[in-house]
Amino acid sequence: MCNKLLQQLRRQKQTWEWPSYPWIIPTNLFGCSAAAQVKTSRETKGQFLSVNMAFSVGVMSAMYLTKGITGAHLNPAVTLSFCVLGDVPWRRLVPYSLSQLLGAYLASGLVYLVYYDAIMDFSGGVLTVYGPNETASIFATYPSEYLSLGRSFLDQIVGTAMLMLCILSLGETRNTPAPPELIPPIVAVIVLGISMSMSANCGAAINPARDLGPRLFTLTAGWGTEVFTCYNYWFWVPLVAPMIGGVLGSAMYVVFIECHLPDPEPPKDLAMPSTTTEDSKQPATVKENGVELKMVHF
Repeated sequence: MCNKLLQQLRRQKQTWEWPSYPWIIPTNLFGCSAAAQVKTSRETKGQFLSVNMAFSVGVMSAMYLTKGITGAHLNPAVTLSFCVLGDVPWRRLVPYSLSQLLGAYLASGLVYLVYYDAIMDFSGGVLTVYGPNETASIFATYPSEYLSLGRSFLDQIVGTAMLMLCILSLGETRNTPAPPELIPPIVAVIVLGISMSMSANCGAAINPARDLGPRLFTLTAGWGTEVFTCYNYWFWVPLVAPMIGGVLGSAMYVVFIECHLPDPEPPKDLAMPSTTTEDSKQPATVKENGVELKMVHF
């Protein structure tokens, strides 16, 4: 029974567009778990850097899991950018984005189950968005008190633009491409650099699914509608700004980098005239120790 099912899956895998939602789980599971550990221990079991590193390791793990299935699409902003560039069909944008959102939601549920006791002990059983014992920021991102709406929007645009600007160069054969097997850890380091330098303002979401999925989970798990209404309905910023930033970063790469790269040289085999004749292509027969051998001239 199991063998027949596996055979059917193998036969049909070429025609299916596999959903990527299970594979975004490591990103949010590692990152939000680290946030829960740091928050509920009051930074006695980890610090801000721990969260940044955990998200980066999650990105690397998820990319290794999915690069042969969906091309490692874990971020709707990245998927949209590749659609704009013509590298991904537009018909995949909505299914990929919805599956990424679902994966982030499921990962948040796992984090909640694993750290339920710690969250309840830390918060006193009151799940809130504000105050010294708030726990909503374990899952989704929220702005700092000093931050204006316009500045937070710019923050997300710049962070996502830098993400696209950096990762587009990794596969450029006319520049200095990265080895395919090393692209996941390189992307993880890029994400780490962005999160270490641009997360003080509003958490460096740079991924609409990574933010909306956990936010929807907290809405259904007891935090209530405050996760959407707080900070003057700020929730739309990490949804819209990364999509714009990703496209802007892609445009910057095309205009300032790709258009200035040298044209690829034609293969040398095509440039060299052929000097072989029909006779030289025929196999020649020689004898070695009395055994006939066929030799082909190239």
